[in-house]
Order: sequence, then structure tokens, then C-alpha cells
Amino acid sequence: MINKQLLQPESIVVIGGSNNVHKPGGAVVRNLIGGDYRGTLRIVNPKEDEVQGIKAFHDAKELPPTDLAILVVAARFCAQYVEFLAAEKQVRAFIILSAGFGEETHEGAVMEQQILDTCEQYGCALIGPNCIGLLTRWHHSVFTKPIPHLDSKGVDFISGSGATAVFILESAVTKGLAFNSVWSIGNGKQIGIESVLEYMDENFDAERDSLVKLLYIENISDPDKLLFHATSLIKKGCRIAAIKAGSSQAGSRAASSHTGAIASSDSAVEALFRKAGIVRCFSREELTTVGCIFKTLDVERSAQNDVVSASSALHAQRQAFSFAIVTHAGGPGVMLTDALSKGGMQVPQLSGPVAEELKSKLLPGSSVANPIDILATGTPENLATAIDYCEQKFDNVDAIAVIFGTPGLVQLYEAYDVLHKKILECRKPIFPILPSVNTAGPEVQEFLKRGHVNFSDEVTLATALTQIMKTPAPAEQNVIVNGVDVPKIRKIIDNIEGNGFIEPALVHQLLAAAGIPTVPEFVSEQKEEVLAFAEKVGFPVVAKVVGPVHKSDVGGVALNIRSKEVLSAEFDRMMQIADATAVMVQKMIKGTELFIGAKYEPRFGHVVLCGLGGIFVEVLKDVSSGLAPLSYEEAFSMIRSLRSYKIIKGTRGQRGINERKYAEIIVRLSTLLRFATEIKEMDINPLLADEADVIAVDARMLVEK
Repeated sequence: MINKQLLQPESIVVIGGSNNVHKPGGAVVRNLIGGDYRGTLRIVNPKEDEVQGIKAFHDAKELPPTDLAILVVAARFCAQYVEFLAAEKQVRAFIILSAGFGEETHEGAVMEQQILDTCEQYGCALIGPNCIGLLTRWHHSVFTKPIPHLDSKGVDFISGSGATAVFILESAVTKGLAFNSVWSIGNGKQIGIESVLEYMDENFDAERDSLVKLLYIENISDPDKLLFHATSLIKKGCRIAAIKAGSSQAGSRAASSHTGAIASSDSAVEALFRKAGIVRCFSREELTTVGCIFKTLDVERSAQNDVVSASSALHAQRQAFSFAIVTHAGGPGVMLTDALSKGGMQVPQLSGPVAEELKSKLLPGSSVANPIDILATGTPENLATAIDYCEQKFDNVDAIAVIFGTPGLVQLYEAYDVLHKKILECRKPIFPILPSVNTAGPEVQEFLKRGHVNFSDEVTLATALTQIMKTPAPAEQNVIVNGVDVPKIRKIIDNIEGNGFIEPALVHQLLAAAGIPTVPEFVSEQKEEVLAFAEKVGFPVVAKVVGPVHKSDVGGVALNIRSKEVLSAEFDRMMQIADATAVMVQKMIKGTELFIGAKYEPRFGHVVLCGLGGIFVEVLKDVSSGLAPLSYEEAFSMIRSLRSYKIIKGTRGQRGINERKYAEIIVRLSTLLRFATEIKEMDINPLLADEADVIAVDARMLVEK
């Protein structure tokens, strides 16, 4: 629980506060004093009469009633202090900086649970243990540095790791990113990342609160809670970006399908973030750069339903988001152009009378084609002129990137003053790329002090913009059941006995109940029945062995069989394969091979994967994931985020597939899984697709009741 005593305490006591600012007990006192905490600050230290100018209590029994207690003592003493302070001193919020609890030993976990039980008994908020503390504009209850610039227009940052939080703050401070609050939850015994988002969501005020949330997550303990409150905050006008660390470990169960081989806990994280609309980041630099982009787009002070036009273009229009690049150094301009183009954004050529007019106002030799190169000798006036033309006269430009540094020959105060004024004046967002953070350090710092950010590396900026661009809006949570026969699905599942891969006929029935088209097929251990079916549907046909897990690996697939005699021979051969129980025969069709799979992840639910099919699924591993149930928007986002999307769309004279039908099958499958949670793993591989149809050819389903 998060309460007023935690967020706005009228009094704070530091248990273990000291004069040694090189230790946590002294550093947290230093930061509280340096942060101009206006309430009553108390210190408990049995050996000191005065701590950093504040009279110290020798024993906690001497304390008057206090709102918030910060514990910086050995772990073995913490439970006793919490019990006493909550019962006798009416403390209703605790921040425990001490380590040595559940993260280390079983005994520590027992102490941690005892502390939680006490807090629950007395209605106390608990941050930690094993954290760096809580940093707000009200109180600086952390023992670390740096202390970033705090501003109501800054971002809220929530971290599951104290040390990583410090490193992320270091990255942010160098960019000029301001913060509204920093939450280090440590072990998160009571208040985890999900709980902080819940509080921010349920108490949200668009006029007062920060609209940007940055997260560093090590463990998602409640995916549904994270999804619900992140989605809710984003729909209220917030933007959320997050790093999820520790997601690369593959599932522990041995893979028995293509999905089992390629799905991991990271697939579930990717799917959850996609559904919520969270921008996923993979490094500290990327996370803080995304935060700076949000600030540049003025998202953090947008009204609840008034997202700025540039942000809308980046988030919704995608390909329409176009940059003009103003630079006095050709190389960085070219690198930024390449990176933006690779990420799906546009750097349109600027030509015609307006471009020629701009060129006439710059130094001889300047280029205006885009990038707009005002030359190394370009003046602040030239910079202002180029920005004005991008803002006022080039209608095919949504945003402006300005690259401006120095080789050390001149100072940049005047140029950065121009940049400052233009950022305030222009409707189009301006992204300042000021690379000379050492040579022109004072000028850059002066620029940052005026409330701006700096993207010192142009490619990092483009990478972060790409991540934002490809993040879809939060998905609707409704289950799409049109065309899906839920009662029939349940009847089939309920009648299945035992666990394991179900027979092809039942797979076919379930797909049909979900409205997923399949190739006509027949399964039998009797050769005459197989031959009769083939003659009925017409040659050519495909024969596949039934029984072995990976048919291709054991020679259990025969394609383009054009006669009864060949089919008879293939039947005899396949029935000799180890574990063969029957032979399946299907009408032979052609098309692009696609793949859809799903795997049930504990706590997350079904993760649905899609990509190119056939033997390339595990080779290329080019799949995208979504969390069932899926909307059509999510399905299209999954398809279009594939590296192989150009093949699906059509390239080099080849026609694309029916993308709408592919998305429809993904959605229908997710609905099937929503009502058949007993299906723990499945593949449809391949689906054969052309410009008209998408048809399931082969499928496997693992059921565990």
C-alpha cells in the first residue's frame, strides 16, 4: 500500500543516520538535508549526540510519533525496529535500505516476511528492503548519487534494482532528462513495480502528474496487473518505456514442437509489452533516450486527450513521420539519414523554389537537399534561417534534427541560444544533437540548465525513435468470438482423455470450430482408405507419417505425389518408420509457407507466435509474439514487425499474401486458446498463403488437463 506518510511525510526518522557521508546512513541524511526537506528530520544513533547538524536520539524509545522511518541498520535488527516503531511511535511508512534478506538467505526471507506481516497489521507502507530508497520532490530518501533535476514535468522512474537505477540516472543526467520521482523497490516485498503503477493509475491527474513512466524490471510477478494499469495509464495520455532484464532463458521443458524450440519467457514479455503499448528498450542509453524523446515531443505535459501532432505521427501514422536534418558536419547527417531510413522513417529530399531560396540565404557551398548542411563555418544566423524554413515552409517535414558541435575553435553559446529560442517557438519538435560534450562542455551544460535535453549520438536517437514508432497503441481487451464456435470447442476438449499430443482428426475439428480453413485431409492405417481419399480429392497429393514428432527429420513427408502407384509405395515406406501409427494424405496446394504457434506461459497465459513457416521457423527464428486474446490491430502489428514482412507483403515482382486473412487466423487461434486453456503448446506449420487464401496444412496440439 502507498500512503501519504510515504509520499508526503511531515516527519522522517533515519534509524542508523550518521556523520559519515561515505556510508548509507550518512549519505541518506545528507541527501534529505540537501533536498530541502521541509518537515521534521530526526536521527537515531546511539553513539552520536549530533548528526550533520541535527540533534540525535540515542534510542528509538526517545522518539516522538513520526510518519516515515528509514532503516539503515543491519538486517537482523530491522524486524524489531519495524514492530516497535509501528506499534509505539505510529510510524506508517518504512523505507528499508538494508540488504541481507530474502535475496540472500532463507533466514533473511523469514525476517522479510515478519516485517511484511507487521506492516500489514498496522497499515504501513513498505519500500524495500534492499533498495536505494525513494526520491521525490517532497523528500530525497536515497543514499546514492546522482540526484537528478527534479521537476513536475519530469519523468517517473521505477526500478527493480538499486544499482541499475543509479546507472540509469547517470545516463539520464548527462542528457538533461528531468525526473518527477524515482522509486527503487528493492525486493518489492509489499510494493512492487505493479503496485506503483496501480497507485499512479488510480490516483492519476493529467494536469498534475508526469505523463512519462520509465521502468527497469527484473521480475514481473503479476502480469495481469502490469498489463491493466499500464494500458490504463497509456489510454489516459501517458507514455511508458521499459527494460525487462533476464528474459533470455529458454523454457525448461524439452521442446516437442517448433514453438517449444523458439518460445521463451522473453516471448511472453514481448507479447505483454505489445498488448499494453509499452515501448521496449534493451539498454540504459536506449531507455533514457526514449525518455528524452517523449520530453522533446512534449508528451509529458499534453492534456489527457490532446497528444501533440508530432507524437501522433510517430505513434500512429508511422511512415508519414519525416525529418529534416540541419547540420554543419556532413558525416553525422549522413549517419542519421541512414539510421532513420533503416528504422522506417523518412528524410525527404528538399527541392524546388523554396529550397533554392533557402540555399541563397546560406553560405556558398551549402547543401539543402536534406540533410541541410550549413557548413562548418555556418553561423548562428544560418542555423536560425535553416530551422525557420523547416518550420514554416517545408510542409513535408514533421520534425527537425539539429546536429551542432565544435572542433574547439569557437564557443557555442550564441548558437545554442538560437537553438533554445527555436525549440520554444517552433510547433514542430526539434531534436538537438550536440556531440561536443567535452570540448563544449560548459555550453552544453548551460543549454541543459534551460530545461532541454541533448541526444549526443545521432544513431542512438534513431534507434530509440524506431522503437517508439513500431510500438502499437494499447490493444482492446475484448475477446473476438465472431465465427468461433466456443461450445463446440469446449465439447471437443472436454471429451479428450489423458494428456499429450492429440490425434490429427481432433486437431482438424478444433481448427474447424475456430473457423480456421484447413486443407482436406484423411488419416488411416489402411492403405486402401488412403488411396480412395486421394482419388476422391484428385492428384497431386501430399503424404505425411503420423506419430513421429518431426516428420521431415525421419523422411516422413512426400510432396507432389501424382499417381496411385507412387502413393501406395510411399504408404508402405512410411509405415516402416519408427513410431509410425498411420499416414495422412492431403490435397497438394502451393503458396508462401507461414507459421503460427502458441505456448502457455505460467502467469502470462498463451503466447502466440507468427512468422514464415516450413523448415525456416527454427533456422531464421524470425517470429513475433502476442498475448492471447488478440485484437486485429495486434495481429497486424505482429505480422508487420517481422523482418521478413517484405516477403509477406510482396517483393521483386512476387505477389504478397492475403495479409488480412493471415491476421484473421491469428485472432481466431487466440480466441480458441482463450477458451481451451488445456492446450499448452501448438503449431500450425505450414499455412500456405497466396493473394487470395491462407490455409492450414499441418498442425499439432499438446493438451494437458
